[in-house]
Amino acid sequence: MKVEFAPLCVPVQRRLQTASVVQWVFSFLGLAPCCTAAFIALFFTRFWLISALYAAWWFIDREKPRRGGRRIPCLQKSVIWQYMRDYFPITLVKTAELDPRQNYLLGFHPHGVLAAGAFINFCTDASGFSKLFPGITSHLMMLSLWFRIPFFRDYLMSGGLVSSDKESASYVLQRPEGGNMLTIIVGGAQEALDAHPGSCTLLLKNRKGFVRLAIQHGTPLVPVFSFGENDLFEQVRNPKGSWLRQIQHRLQQIMGISLPLFHARGIFQYSFGLLPYRQPIYTVVGKPIPVKKKHRPSEEEVDQVHQKYLNELCNLFEEHKAKYNIPEDRHLEFI
Repeated sequence: MKVEFAPLCVPVQRRLQTASVVQWVFSFLGLAPCCTAAFIALFFTRFWLISALYAAWWFIDREKPRRGGRRIPCLQKSVIWQYMRDYFPITLVKTAELDPRQNYLLGFHPHGVLAAGAFINFCTDASGFSKLFPGITSHLMMLSLWFRIPFFRDYLMSGGLVSSDKESASYVLQRPEGGNMLTIIVGGAQEALDAHPGSCTLLLKNRKGFVRLAIQHGTPLVPVFSFGENDLFEQVRNPKGSWLRQIQHRLQQIMGISLPLFHARGIFQYSFGLLPYRQPIYTVVGKPIPVKKKHRPSEEEVDQVHQKYLNELCNLFEEHKAKYNIPEDRHLEFI
């Protein structure tokens, strides 16, 4: 006898979606310091051996974030990420085929405040990445700082996150068997300070390191634009030259991470809180840009490929903006 289960009622689904987003926000805002505190606190209890053994393992395993990480497929496919996907919702849009025999370097734009689209689409399978791009394994780069935090580093690697340095990128891109996709949020932490609703400003004009990397490995570049990424949070006004922006820029230089002052909605009310607004995100993956391999490209060669990348990214934005309610007179701005 076949047993059928009734679908969850809407209020229950909403609660599960909100709970999944709470977990995601907490993992980026609170889990890192909690892991550090737990690691230190255990040394002063009868469970000190746990931290001692982990410290030894940490030392032995210290290069793993630069060696492709340690993904755990069952966690990537967890149902909790599907609820998070449906909270906004988030949709991954494919515009061209990617050959699984080839490696690719994706440039993700914009960063947003917490890069929700990048996380769901390229660190989990909630949006159907494995079906859209069969035979391809995704890796998302994250600041190396986060991989120095005990326990938290293992949580990050379980989703396919890798350290954001040249050695880590080269390890992924030079794999001869192909089928690897390295996603770089090109604007990085600094671009998060410009993540205001409706903004189309990208920190990309002088960011050419990822282009040079692609040329050195002969890896096709793929532009990606995530429509709606900047609409999830309100950010305290911080125009360039303001005292707040100067403080944020200084802290970023010291710590390596930006500290945008953001807010959106709460768990039980919609006027103020740290949960993102329920705004749809459409992450559109463009077509690959072929890159000719050269071990030591000249500045002129890098500039040529960089300009071609900017043109393709603009074309991708212009082609799809009307579908996702972007005004006709709004265009990408590169700074």
